[in-house]
Amino acid sequence: MIRILFASLFLLLTMHARENPFFPSAGEKDILLSTNENMAKPSLQRVALNLPPQARTVQKVTIEFKNLDGTLESKSIDLDNSIDWHLPVFISQTYTQAPKEIKSQNSKPENKKSEKTPPENVIKQNTSAYTNIATIKDLSISSLQKSLKLVTKDEMIRNFLLVNPHRIVIDFKKEIDIRSYSKKNPDNIFKEIRIGNHKGYYRVVVELDGYYRYDMQKSSDGYQIELK
Repeated sequence: MIRILFASLFLLLTMHARENPFFPSAGEKDILLSTNENMAKPSLQRVALNLPPQARTVQKVTIEFKNLDGTLESKSIDLDNSIDWHLPVFISQTYTQAPKEIKSQNSKPENKKSEKTPPENVIKQNTSAYTNIATIKDLSISSLQKSLKLVTKDEMIRNFLLVNPHRIVIDFKKEIDIRSYSKKNPDNIFKEIRIGNHKGYYRVVVELDGYYRYDMQKSSDGYQIELK
């Protein structure tokens, strides 16, 4: 009887039990825990991201997402593409986009001849599509996207860039009979033109809608500015 009692005590002492059987033991740390939390979220349709005026190139797109077990991860794709900061960047998830792209690619060879002519016509039209945005007696200013044409016979003596707000300043060697002139173009990259007379020269101030660098070249009928 005493032997049976000692044997029972020995077995009880050598048994190993976890304090809480509902949690994994030390050797099971690599097993991910799940949750009963309701993770239903609205389906992603399309979201827009507006970039600041100084943005010129998109280098990388990173998406952070939550896994089933609640952990966070991210995926990135490297890019090197120029962008127009005026336009938003869209993130969307649809089921119809891929078939449309495939269809357009398959139909490309059939319409190869007919597709060549329209782009050439568009380019020809765009080259003459400058819009006049300011005019005085000795100067006419027209714009086309990021190009600014200054038609004048007057000699330019200097040009430079100022900030807050971003604006290009151009001085011409001539006095004019206009004290001040101002023309706003709210839907244009060149949002406002201001012209004022000074002693020995007149000044043209071109206010921009964002942050740019620029090149200025002499042309046959005046000067040409290209924003970058």
